[in-house]
Amino acid sequence: MTEQKPTYGEGDSTFQAVGGKEGLHALVSDFFHFMGTEPQFKRLYDMHPADTELSIDKLYRFLTGWMGSDKLYSQKYGSIQLPRAHMHLDVIDEDKQAWLDCMAMAMDSQGLDADLKEYLLIQLAVPAERIRQVSQARQAQESS
Repeated sequence: MTEQKPTYGEGDSTFQAVGGKEGLHALVSDFFHFMGTEPQFKRLYDMHPADTELSIDKLYRFLTGWMGSDKLYSQKYGSIQLPRAHMHLDVIDEDKQAWLDCMAMAMDSQGLDADLKEYLLIQLAVPAERIRQVSQARQAQESS
């Protein structure tokens, strides 16, 4: 009998797969912990306010809705416009990859299933790339 792999991206299946509210809180907390303590993520960490509480809350709320659960971000902060919200930052290719690497480290620390981790990193690369593109376009416009 073949074991059926879980389906992510349908309803709140992804949110449930990371452990619901508690699991996602732990994932986001680990993400910011690693960003703040691992030297390879220093540039990324320095893009955030010294008090990361708001950034943690925003990422948790965004990911909750992004993973198919309640739209907590828009309930508290309004519409989600990731590229615009990050436009003021100078995001380069290395920053995008560092963000994904830091999230992968947080996923590993939470013991997420390899299939789930792969799915999430592929999906998260899309908004990460869009943020990088918008940032680069702004930088190019400012330098011309």
